[in-house]
Amino acid sequence: MLPAYVANMAPVIVKRINIFNVPLDQGRKWKDGKPVFGSHKTWRGLIAAVVFGAAVFALQQRLYVYDFWRSISLVNYPAQPAMLGVFLGLGAILGDLVKSFFKRRRYITSGKPWIPFDQLDFVVGALLLSSLYYIPQLWVYVVLLVISPLLHILVNHIAFYLRIRKEKW
Repeated sequence: MLPAYVANMAPVIVKRINIFNVPLDQGRKWKDGKPVFGSHKTWRGLIAAVVFGAAVFALQQRLYVYDFWRSISLVNYPAQPAMLGVFLGLGAILGDLVKSFFKRRRYITSGKPWIPFDQLDFVVGALLLSSLYYIPQLWVYVVLLVISPLLHILVNHIAFYLRIRKEKW
């Protein structure tokens, strides 16, 4: 899941890069008059998520030759296609987009917490899309759905205190 975790952070990491800083929804409104996703959901973030997810997966494939890395891995990386990294990254960002769509429908403004959906959106999206290539055992799903929200909150708090994010959530 590391590619999905990094992909979820990618839009924040590249937020100061002005290339592809165009909203995915092109500023369009939904039937309710609210933005489809919002101005902060950009092509830059989507592209970065996919690239970062693929890059982290490629790194994991190369690290798999080391005993320590192999012992903590849930996946036999060399046996998996590189597309798994792309799908983990793309799935993470698509999960976030689906959550943002519903968040706007519930009149929750961008950056405001929507617990537990803010913590699980990217995990569910990554697991669903990556299941086209790899389906882990049930216990892996359970562990990821329990640990991921805790990690998400911890990382966001650290980013807030490092002044990378404006909100703790």
